[in-house]
Amino acid sequence: MREFIEFAVHLADLASEQILPRFRVAIGMENKSKDGGYDPVTVADREAEAAIRREIRRVYPDHGILGEEHGLDAGASSYTWVIDPIDGTRSFILGLMHWATLIALHDGERIVVGVAHQPYVGESFCAANGVAEWRRGNDRRTLATRRCAAVADAVVACTDPKMFEPAERAAFDRVADRARLTRWGGDCYADCLLATGRIDVVIEASLEAYDVQALIPIVEAAGGVMTGWTGAPCDEGGTVIACGDRALHPKVLALLAGSPG
Repeated sequence: MREFIEFAVHLADLASEQILPRFRVAIGMENKSKDGGYDPVTVADREAEAAIRREIRRVYPDHGILGEEHGLDAGASSYTWVIDPIDGTRSFILGLMHWATLIALHDGERIVVGVAHQPYVGESFCAANGVAEWRRGNDRRTLATRRCAAVADAVVACTDPKMFEPAERAAFDRVADRARLTRWGGDCYADCLLATGRIDVVIEASLEAYDVQALIPIVEAAGGVMTGWTGAPCDEGGTVIACGDRALHPKVLALLAGSPG
């Protein structure tokens, strides 16, 4: 796994070479939405994913690749790299910093590597072999979530209220109304901050596999838990909840399911 995690960090660096020159400058952008919504993609997204794919094919030609912008290329081996070149494109195009390159490696049974890299601030959140660490330059720190067993003490984060269907929004509000603080707009960075012990709960919906697979090992190796709203695995996305304290997780699940708390 050491070889794979260092390769994932290398892939994120290659993506950064495509992304950073295009951050906070005027670049080409399209709306991918087919239903009248707004789902932007930029040349930075596409070129970053293309760079990642080229390097994977060069080093591990038998591995599969699943990416947001260019879809699935099945490999001959059991390994599949799952990539989102810029998770948080809306933040990216606004010049905000709540975005990152997400890279995961799935071995056919489980996710074995997760990396989230924010090149503008130089931070990486990495996990493999049950260990999560924060990196910036030569600095390394082990990641650990904080203890928070009560919803009333929790800080809750979510990217956008518009991601929820009406029933989902009502479920989210049952949690948020009881929490100490709720903040919007974090994208993948909220889960990374949960792994550092600064956020207690992240609740999302309408996610895809490439939105979550890099984050699951980071959260869980730091001491947290990340599942669907029913408690089932969330490797394929959907409605997703991350909790820093495992004792908090069933309480939040109960509120999402309709318990009055």
